[in-house]
Amino acid sequence: MAVASIGTKTNERPGTRAQMRFARFSASKARAVLDLVRGLPVNEATEVLQFTERGPSVLISKVLASAIANAEHNDELDGDTLYVAACYADEGPTLKRWRPRARGRATRIRKRTCHITIIVSPMPEEMAARVEARQASGAAPAGRRSRRAQESRRARVARSRGETVAEEPTEEPETDEAGADEPTEAEAEEQTEAGGEPTDEMVEEAEEVNEPTADETAGDEADVAGEAESPERDESTEERGFEGAAGGGAEGTEASPEAEDAEENK
Repeated sequence: MAVASIGTKTNERPGTRAQMRFARFSASKARAVLDLVRGLPVNEATEVLQFTERGPSVLISKVLASAIANAEHNDELDGDTLYVAACYADEGPTLKRWRPRARGRATRIRKRTCHITIIVSPMPEEMAARVEARQASGAAPAGRRSRRAQESRRARVARSRGETVAEEPTEEPETDEAGADEPTEAEAEEQTEAGGEPTDEMVEEAEEVNEPTADETAGDEADVAGEAESPERDESTEERGFEGAAGGGAEGTEASPEAEDAEENK
């Protein structure tokens, strides 16, 4: 029969501990908060608990502060070099109450309790090196805003309040000696919007855009030819109509032979 290996017991874990017994909330609610700070440095764990919107976070932060104080005063450890080595919540006794219901019945009410334990220990060498490197570089820890984001937010708040904001010096882009005098596309657009004179390149591009294509040129020539031919056609039509009218009038004025004979007989 195989014998199961037994690890370190709960009450035998190394480190400085603090415990709160008979907390008036369930162990499941406490575990949801303890899972957020397990394995974090105490400074980060304190910040996480401060901004966690759960009821047990207030009491758990007090237990963590008690564990840090025990390590500093009893074991003479530096509080900045500690981390949350272990944290757990055990179920405590359940208070049983009754609530009257309809038709003479009653419903049981269970008021859960739990025991919270937090153990802090000095950080391992790898974790301490990461924390020191993070502090030296000025990078924000995980879950926090970067310094640049915080500064930009302060500037926006100050502008909304009408306060003057000191502009940060910006680095000028490096340009080659050959192209130092030539403005970039962005600068050319800014100059044009500001009312400056356009450059030769901008004029050439505008001419190329405005030049008509072959199809447009052919269409324009056809239109011009049609306009030139239309007056001649109108003139010829008018002349023909005038000649026809004149001929009809002349023929109509000539007297018929019967009319001439009638006049002679008279």
